[in-house]
Amino acid sequence: MKLQPDFPIITVICGPEEFIVCDPPLDLAGNETAKEILGYGCLKFGGVNSQDVELTALKCQALPCIECQGPRTFLRQVLRLPTKRLFHRNGIRNYDAFHIRRYRNEQLRRKLKNEIFSQPMHRMQVKRLLQTTTSVLAVVESECNTPVEKHEFRAETRMLLDVVANSLYSHKEVFVRELISNASDALEKLRTLQATNATDIQAADELKIEIVTNKLDKTFIIRDNGIGMTKEELKSHLGTIAKSGTSDFVKKFKNSSHTNLEQFIGQFGVGFYSAFMVADKIEVFTKARTSDSKGYRWVSDGNGYYEIEEVENVEFGTKIVCHLKEGEAEFAEESRIQDVIKKYSNFVSFPIMINELKVNKMQPLWLLDPKDVTETMHKEFYRFISHSSNGEPIFTFYFRVDAPVNLNVILYVPDAVPDFMDMTHTELGVLLYCRRVLIQQSATDVVPNWLRFLKGVIDSEDIPLNLSRELLQKSSILNKIKSVTVSKVVKFFQEQMKKDAENYETFHSYYSSYFREGILKSQSQIEKEDIAKLLLFESSNQRSGKKVSFQDYCNRMQEGQQEIYYLCIPNRSLAEASPYYEAVKADNLEILFCYHPADEVTMLSLRQFNRFNLVSVESVLQRNRTENEVLETSDLSKEDLQNMLEWIQRTLGQDKVNEIKTTQKITTYPCMISILELGAVRSFLRANMMEKMSDDQRLRLLKPTLEVNPNHPVIVKLAKLRFKDESLATAILEQIYENALIAAGLVDNVQSVVGKVNKLINEVTQKLQT
Repeated sequence: MKLQPDFPIITVICGPEEFIVCDPPLDLAGNETAKEILGYGCLKFGGVNSQDVELTALKCQALPCIECQGPRTFLRQVLRLPTKRLFHRNGIRNYDAFHIRRYRNEQLRRKLKNEIFSQPMHRMQVKRLLQTTTSVLAVVESECNTPVEKHEFRAETRMLLDVVANSLYSHKEVFVRELISNASDALEKLRTLQATNATDIQAADELKIEIVTNKLDKTFIIRDNGIGMTKEELKSHLGTIAKSGTSDFVKKFKNSSHTNLEQFIGQFGVGFYSAFMVADKIEVFTKARTSDSKGYRWVSDGNGYYEIEEVENVEFGTKIVCHLKEGEAEFAEESRIQDVIKKYSNFVSFPIMINELKVNKMQPLWLLDPKDVTETMHKEFYRFISHSSNGEPIFTFYFRVDAPVNLNVILYVPDAVPDFMDMTHTELGVLLYCRRVLIQQSATDVVPNWLRFLKGVIDSEDIPLNLSRELLQKSSILNKIKSVTVSKVVKFFQEQMKKDAENYETFHSYYSSYFREGILKSQSQIEKEDIAKLLLFESSNQRSGKKVSFQDYCNRMQEGQQEIYYLCIPNRSLAEASPYYEAVKADNLEILFCYHPADEVTMLSLRQFNRFNLVSVESVLQRNRTENEVLETSDLSKEDLQNMLEWIQRTLGQDKVNEIKTTQKITTYPCMISILELGAVRSFLRANMMEKMSDDQRLRLLKPTLEVNPNHPVIVKLAKLRFKDESLATAILEQIYENALIAAGLVDNVQSVVGKVNKLINEVTQKLQT
């Protein structure tokens, strides 16, 4: 049974150890029985400078009795803490705040708080103890060889600190990225110095970054065992904003053959201060990796001042303790920090440990030799960057470029086709990295939107970043990266088209809409034609289902042919039955059949390919039409035919038919509609005015030409019927005209056409009954 002391106690927690300070003093030095019952070792130290102060400290593990001459010896040799950390001049509030924030063990923390503040007498005892100790501390601090140095940020530095902490970054979570990047650079510096055989550099164990989160204390701690900092470097790098130690280091070793400078991340010297977005106080413990180095503590609340003091028991490297603000406790959550690391810093060069668990297990495949990457590794990486638990890429391709820009790229084509109409589908596309650190979740500045279906990574050390490393500075480099990327992607798909036509056709059926979008949105004719190389169409010269490219068509062009002919139509059966195809079929021209709804506007935007103009067969007829074709034969006399054409003009009216001509280019149709640039007209109507205009208004605007085949049986019989039954002849003529509009793609209201056909059938059957 342990002795329950009848005196006020204060529990002082130091790392994994616990001490009890008693007031009034309790002398157990000569009381072996009491020591055995308590199970504590006993330490006793006397007054300093004739002050009558005695304190007894009992450590929570058996220790021999030790007498210390003064509190400084006790605190430094036994507790291993600076004096002012244990006893603070400013009273109970600061004393409590120090312990509550510093220590993680909830049980000890609660014990400390309860024992100091649970009873009024204890509060008074503690206050008296602190007041009594004040004079002792004055002597101790005057004796100390490492006084605290207080420095003031310069005026412009304070202003910049405020900008960094409050305005520079759009997301608070990026402070984790910035601190990890700094830690990575510190480790990289050490590795570089070791590679250059630098003298007086202390060797390190496994280079790594350690993070400790504590919800109870609301602290975020990050430590690296890298190069560390001297006192002067603390002043220079942390006392001056926009002073980049990494940049200085890179300049120093720029010409060294032993260094891989691409691994360094830091550029601007502001990332450390991003921690003030979430912390109201930051402590930095650091020790340079030299044999005679000392440990230092840098602390600031971000309000214009910082302090530096020499401290003991600091390990080589740098540890940063962020005391989180109210409302920022999420950054003391292990799962939250894991998510941030996976988002921004998963591919840094060194292991990242969170509470002793490794987080960044995925390798940056784009930096590995493709020969060393297995299919399984690709699957895992693809699923990681696409946030998918399953699925495999259809295509995988790498490319690396050193000029005109530095690029390391790995891209995948998903097997699950994204919704083309979802124009916001960019958040899970290509990720943009700079030196392994995420810059943009979606690389919209260097990858055109029409390639948004791709997944992967673009990493470039040439990316022009702003201070926050969240936004890119507009420059010609971005255009070069975009141009190189598009060129490489197009070239890859062309190779796949030749290598495995069947597999490419399947891919094309899924993703060709994106290619058409690229042609429509590109401002460069060269880029338009590059994208057009990826499109496939059926051809009048090939069997149904066989696809050809623009280049295939060009390779088969007739001698002297200067144009590429196409017909936009929903399917092959309609194409082969089209009056427009029939009108040019006799000329033995190869026609590309374009079935995609966007093909019409795509062809109009593309205009040409390999210097050959793209021409719709509908435009060919209108362009080559003479006033009236010379008829070889006709069942109608010249006079009857002229009268017939005049009757058609009067019956339909000037609004519906601007002009009437004869043609023998068609045999299966009695007539057809021709309009200059008919495809462009259709596209315009569908995009802008179709729903706003009536049929009569549209026709009045279009001024169509009606081309009549005088040898067609319907026309011949209609010429006679108009004299016998003009009402029925008029109804038939209007239906013939309506059919020609349908064939021209100028009628969308099919219901109205069906109604007119039924009316005509009813009228004909009634005539037959009479």
